[in-house]
Amino acid sequence: MTTPSDRAPFKRRSLFKAAGLGAAGAAGLPVIAACSDIESNGGTTQTTEGFDFLPTHEEWPLPVEPDLVGEPPNHPSAFTSYPEPVQAITDLPSGSGTYELTVPCWGPAPAKDDPYFAAVYEAWGGTKLELRQGDGMTYGDTAVQWVKADEYGDGIQLFNYMTGSFSSFQETVVNSFYDLTEIVQGDISERWPLLAAIPSAAWGQAVWSKDPDDPETAGIYAIPMNYSGGQGNGILARTDLMEAAGIAMPTTVEELLEACRTWSDDAAGKWAFAGLDWFIGQWFGLGGTDGWNWDPEQKKMINNIERPEFTELMEFRRTLWDEKLIHPDAPTGTLDAAAMQEAGQVLFTQDNLVRWNDYNLKVKKGEAEGSVAPLPPLAAKGRTPTVAMAAGIGGWTFLNKNLSKEQVEEILDIANWCASPYGTKEYEILNYGVEGEHFDIGADGTPVFTTLGSEIVQGPVHYKALCCQVETFLTGDPDMVKARFDYDASIQDYAMENPFEGVRIEAPAEAKAAGSTLWDQQQDIAYGRAELSSIPEMVETYMTNGGEAARQYYTDAYKAVHGE
Repeated sequence: MTTPSDRAPFKRRSLFKAAGLGAAGAAGLPVIAACSDIESNGGTTQTTEGFDFLPTHEEWPLPVEPDLVGEPPNHPSAFTSYPEPVQAITDLPSGSGTYELTVPCWGPAPAKDDPYFAAVYEAWGGTKLELRQGDGMTYGDTAVQWVKADEYGDGIQLFNYMTGSFSSFQETVVNSFYDLTEIVQGDISERWPLLAAIPSAAWGQAVWSKDPDDPETAGIYAIPMNYSGGQGNGILARTDLMEAAGIAMPTTVEELLEACRTWSDDAAGKWAFAGLDWFIGQWFGLGGTDGWNWDPEQKKMINNIERPEFTELMEFRRTLWDEKLIHPDAPTGTLDAAAMQEAGQVLFTQDNLVRWNDYNLKVKKGEAEGSVAPLPPLAAKGRTPTVAMAAGIGGWTFLNKNLSKEQVEEILDIANWCASPYGTKEYEILNYGVEGEHFDIGADGTPVFTTLGSEIVQGPVHYKALCCQVETFLTGDPDMVKARFDYDASIQDYAMENPFEGVRIEAPAEAKAAGSTLWDQQQDIAYGRAELSSIPEMVETYMTNGGEAARQYYTDAYKAVHGE
């Protein structure tokens, strides 16, 4: 079970201004009263752990013990078989309200009169939480407009990847959404035992300060979604094609490059990659937050682009392009790398590791051929590999600040129900639907979606992301569960240190703009539109147009966490 951090807890007034970097000007925000709205593009820094106003963590005994016990969150435990589900909440609250929640939806929106919704409403106590489903492909932009206009209903789900869509996400949060602190702080286990069992680290990532210079104004503004950890993304290889071509699994960047050369044949329509960019900095020892790391020898904040390893990275990317080891249309960013790998056109893809499971399940069903597996941790020039891993939440469910306390409490009753983990009746209906309608129990004893279930329950986000579960497990096909569990165990010693652990940083607008330009310039070099010799000029442009200001900003943030 995940337990709270054993670090000495901070109190509100002993946060040594980690929430605001000391002076208000350092965060780019005016000194304001706790009840006022704020507006600034100067960036914010918010500590996410050690608060004394979070829900008091109370263990909730798992009804079923996992088959494989890891060290969550970066090495989650696992179930290799489907357990007989147990009722988690026996004293069900009775709700009569009707609310609207805005969520993303990829594909056609499920019909609101489907039996799934009626069954869920009844199972969690009668409250109706109707969905306003926005197009997932444009959700990151349209949600910004809905929040600005206060046209998102009683709540909205916003994901981590969307924070950059707002000019200042921190301002949006404290100006637009309900401050839950008074309702959920302290011992909430009597009414919401599962919310009390959620890891404190998850609740801490739902904290923002209204006045970044005053820790007294920090509060809980959201219900945390989907807490997990470990390596999220990787490079998936078609291992069957590698074996057929006599290519061994690479163990270094140099070996990977040779594998790319062996496989690729531009004239025959075969390439090593359909695209490769954001993932591979770790192969060259480049990490940090937004590219910034503290250099203990220089006692200075250094950006990755100032380091010689960055030039190595760009040389590697340019080699892929010059030697036609990457698809000629890679610069467009429009290629379906997954489909191309399935068709045997590309050997490797950078992807979320969820696709490792998805691909091999398609093979088992006869819907695809071959097999994929992730590359092991790699490094160049004999260095020790590093793997970017992070424990965090996927986003937040925010509630409208115009709701009454009683309405918020009724929605929290739902969230408590949704926090039920794998192995419970609640989890089963939430994630699989109604047996006989949306799923059946297969010959191996596991739920199998019907055609209707695939459309209504399997794909859409709806309530499955409303709140993180008490604990997150590896589940599904037993062979894949075991493979992922073993892979997670194998990479733990390579975890990359995060210099800003426990702090959420939203860069100033100027730094964001400079970073966007910098990325475009990197792509120009990688795809032959600019020369490697232009790197010094690129660095100078970045530093002049926001980089130096960002250096000071991240320096202040680092010192707030680690001291001078």
